[in-house]
Amino acid sequence: MLEVLYAVVLVAAVLAGYGLMLRFRVVAASGSAAGDVCAIIPARNEQNSLPALLESLDRSTVPVRVLVIDDASTDATVALAREAGVEVISPGTPPPGWTGKAWACHVGANSTDAELLLFLDADTVLASGALGGIVDLHRRFGGLISVQPYHRVQRTYEQLSAYFNAVAVMASGVFASGVGRRPMAFGPCLLTSRDDYERAGGHAAVRGEILDDVELAAAYEKAGLSVYCVAGGSQIRMRSYPNGIRQLVAGWTKNMASGAAATDPRAGLATGLWICAHHLVAVNTLLAMWTADEALDAGIWLLAWVVFALQLRVILRRVGSFRWWTWALFPLPLLTFDLLFAISTVNTLRGSVRWRGRTVRLGA
Repeated sequence: MLEVLYAVVLVAAVLAGYGLMLRFRVVAASGSAAGDVCAIIPARNEQNSLPALLESLDRSTVPVRVLVIDDASTDATVALAREAGVEVISPGTPPPGWTGKAWACHVGANSTDAELLLFLDADTVLASGALGGIVDLHRRFGGLISVQPYHRVQRTYEQLSAYFNAVAVMASGVFASGVGRRPMAFGPCLLTSRDDYERAGGHAAVRGEILDDVELAAAYEKAGLSVYCVAGGSQIRMRSYPNGIRQLVAGWTKNMASGAAATDPRAGLATGLWICAHHLVAVNTLLAMWTADEALDAGIWLLAWVVFALQLRVILRRVGSFRWWTWALFPLPLLTFDLLFAISTVNTLRGSVRWRGRTVRLGA
């Protein structure tokens, strides 16, 4: 009976993983003329990431005004931005109830009269035709266009982000078949018209939210506006945690548990089943290999390991440049996922998180 239950869970999990990525789509390069675009880049201690983004915007086939909104950086962020010839605005300490990023985006939007507002995280990099492709999507769908960049993974510790990247995309429900009714957006790259931004309330509507991207999507839906999500593919990439494993831990624990609570219920349930099945396969395969009582049992669980590893490989290749061992030896990044999810849950229960030298209150 237990074997039948295991089989049902594993088959359902494989189908869930397939269904959650069934409508996966990426932004396409375009050289078409764009409207009046202003890129707004909130930046706090981004000296290692910002230059690459500014260089990529300079190579864009679409003309774009660039504003770097300095969020009290203590490194060379401001100097590097000015050296690149872009305008830098220092809005000062965020008012009570505002997160630093929301305040920076709000100030940036109010500092330009551009028709189209492009909000970019400082760790993103755009191909020359990426902006034209995003603008084309906005012309087609309107509202808020959201792009989840392809994750450039370089150092070994960054490979431990494998499950975080997969789960972030899958649990959003935006690429799923028949789920994803709850509005969702990815924060690293957002494009909207000024009129729609103001109609939705802008970042003032999400001033105290850790998950400002998710809440901004909800504000757009409440205003009767569409939210359309795509993946970055070869056009928009990011490298989120180049400064060591401490930065990776802080980044993923900042909003992981809160993000789980904000997902579409059906997509979240399907993703949870998928994750649970990975644990089931990992534990039972290792136990079967260790005890070696039944060669048939060990063979069946090894087969399940191969199936889940190959499916994970397909998913990871879509979301980032992850090495072979992240899927072939999937229990290693899975254990990292478990540990950081536990830490994030504790932070959520405490009501605060530590991020970039600040204590941020959840639900402030």
